[in-house]
Amino acid sequence: MTAEPVRLSAWVHGYVQGVGFRWWTRSRALELGLVGYARNTRDGRVHVVAEGPRPAGERLLALLRSGDTPGRVDLVVENWGAALGEFTGFEER
Repeated sequence: MTAEPVRLSAWVHGYVQGVGFRWWTRSRALELGLVGYARNTRDGRVHVVAEGPRPAGERLLALLRSGDTPGRVDLVVENWGAALGEFTGFEER
């Protein structure tokens, strides 16, 4: 029995633009088998949306908070929901 996929929406605060953060996030997400995107926002945050198995989403969230990312992450605000199934890969936007 396979669990239903979930959707993680994570708002990453800190020095995360212009440092390769979206590329790094995309690489980790693809390694974990997740689909979605990472995009810069006008206020300096990065918004990460990832869909897939809950354990993979939790692992991505832990990596975002690990301190081993490009730049500097000060805070990650997360929200979980049901996957919408709208993605086929993981994009930098």
